[in-house]
Amino acid sequence: EVQLVESGGGLVQAGGSLRLSCAASGFSFDDWAIGWFRQAPGKEREGVSCISSTDDSTYYADSVKGRFTISKDNAKNTVYLQMNSLNPEDTAVYYCAAPIDLYVCQPLGYWGQGTQVTVSS
Repeated sequence: EVQLVESGGGLVQAGGSLRLSCAASGFSFDDWAIGWFRQAPGKEREGVSCISSTDDSTYYADSVKGRFTISKDNAKNTVYLQMNSLNPEDTAVYYCAAPIDLYVCQPLGYWGQGTQVTVSS
């Protein structure tokens, strides 16, 4: 069974950093592209960042470009989201999902439970 488990969320001050992890099982990152998504209260879910199954091709939402970096370790089936220069607008529950449509960074199947990121001003 496919499972994705996020971790690394927490409470940080504006300008701080967090590194999120998503540990996957039941599939290989060699086969499925994977991405990070977030949803804040009262807002629509948005794609944050996605990464290819075959190389390091990536997508970033305009709101996080230059601040967030997605990476993965195929051998560990783990994807990361390094978040720097956080601001209160980044406050949301962050989810990883796979597989995804890389070029539009949209989910196609499975989700994790999410990890809360709260950025104080």
